[in-house]
Amino acid sequence: MGVVPLEELSLPPGLRLLGLDLGEKTIGLALSDRLLSVASPYKTLKRGKFSADAPILDHIISVEGVGGLVVGLPLNMDGSDGPSAQSARAFGRNWVARSPLPVIFQDERLSTSAVTRTLLEADTSRRRRDEVVDKMAAAYILQGALDRLRNLR
Repeated sequence: MGVVPLEELSLPPGLRLLGLDLGEKTIGLALSDRLLSVASPYKTLKRGKFSADAPILDHIISVEGVGGLVVGLPLNMDGSDGPSAQSARAFGRNWVARSPLPVIFQDERLSTSAVTRTLLEADTSRRRRDEVVDKMAAAYILQGALDRLRNLR
């Protein structure tokens, strides 16, 4: 199916979306429910080469009934692509070259800072913040896509 705009996403009923927050050292993951309305933090993976990360994602996709990926796109504040956005786009290209699952890019500007602010307001310890910020950022990104999807229906 390839990289598709959210407006063109067509999933069979009951399949979920997997949200990815691609960091330099980790990949935060989040899963939608089967009704595509709520995103939940799932886990954080140590990031390696794409060839090592892809089989891990394949396993999660198989076990959790995932029908598409929502990849956070870290655009610059002016909307242009920087090195991180180029890396996310490369991940998407690599993914669609090996998998039939669609990839949707979701603008993730300020997602990590919004999640960090929420964790600070909840008086979360630094250690705990470090453990959960990536998967919570993935959930924030995925929830944004789910909200957009709901508004399209």
